[in-house]
Amino acid sequence: MLRDLIRDYMLIPGLAGHEDRIRARIAADLDALGIAHRTDRLGNLSATLEGDPAAPSVLVFTHMDQLGFIVRKVEASGLIRLERLGGVPERALAAQAVVICSRKGDIPALIANKSHHATTPEEKYRVVPYAELYVDAGFASKAEAEAAGLRIGDPVVYRPHVMELANGRLAGTSADDRAGCAALVDLAARLRDRAPGPAVHLVWSVQEEYNLRGVLPAAAAAKPDIAFQIDLLLACDTPDMVARGDVTLGGGPGISLYSFHGRGTLNGVIPHPALVALMEDTAQAEGLPLQRSAHTGALTDLSYIQFMGEEGVACLDVGFPMRYTHSALEVVDPADVAQMVLLLQSAIARITPGFNLIR
Repeated sequence: MLRDLIRDYMLIPGLAGHEDRIRARIAADLDALGIAHRTDRLGNLSATLEGDPAAPSVLVFTHMDQLGFIVRKVEASGLIRLERLGGVPERALAAQAVVICSRKGDIPALIANKSHHATTPEEKYRVVPYAELYVDAGFASKAEAEAAGLRIGDPVVYRPHVMELANGRLAGTSADDRAGCAALVDLAARLRDRAPGPAVHLVWSVQEEYNLRGVLPAAAAAKPDIAFQIDLLLACDTPDMVARGDVTLGGGPGISLYSFHGRGTLNGVIPHPALVALMEDTAQAEGLPLQRSAHTGALTDLSYIQFMGEEGVACLDVGFPMRYTHSALEVVDPADVAQMVLLLQSAIARITPGFNLIR
């Protein structure tokens, strides 16, 4: 069941560059489906479903990794300092529970929050930069922490957690993009015994939250004509987001018509019009909703795939609405994810040898 798979994946730690555990679980799920897979040197997990060589080949991918932290320093007192990895929201860090993934096992800890009784009026409204924060795992000394297995460079993630909300919605850690990982496994199961169609390459990628480029070796090996990336869409149905767009949680899957990071990189995706039309026609024919998103400030690893090869790759971001992104409690509706899988399955079936990608 897709919902159970989303829950399971959300509970598995997998910081960018340290995706071993979530990759092993996805690989086991592919084994259970009888789908052969491979892993490259970066850790990308790939599977290929052969198809008609006359049709454009398709890459569908999503990232396995999550954002978090790296242990930067262990103080003599046993308290721990962190380096941020990925777009971690500093204003949402204090008092969060975390897990340090050490070589001897997971160590529960918390990001400290200064005692309220000692907080000055000025401090009450100040966001503490991550470099000033420290983590308390209960150790009384550096030697005790090191004896427990703690080392500089160890990955740290929000404590894995899933909450059941009303209307079947889920809140918890790393729904970005473990919901996408579950969706891709579900899509693999649906495409495994399909009628003839295009060759489909499925990739669960690494290091998206770190540098957006971890997928590139797997994409280069696949040499696709078309690429669909699965990730969140910013839900805009809360008071703080209403001016940003029309995407609503529970409103079904959607596509991104424009993305641009605008912070530190001039990159984004303006999708191929043939793929936009494909999704619009498919949604109408199948009676599925299709939401539309256009945002500055968002970026996916699809941005780099579009420039690959001699002719480039026709690209489109396909997603599901999510609230409170990059926090320790993201909110997703599994029904949106399920409809997204159906949309992709039906759209891929429409990619025939005559599918035109000429601009």
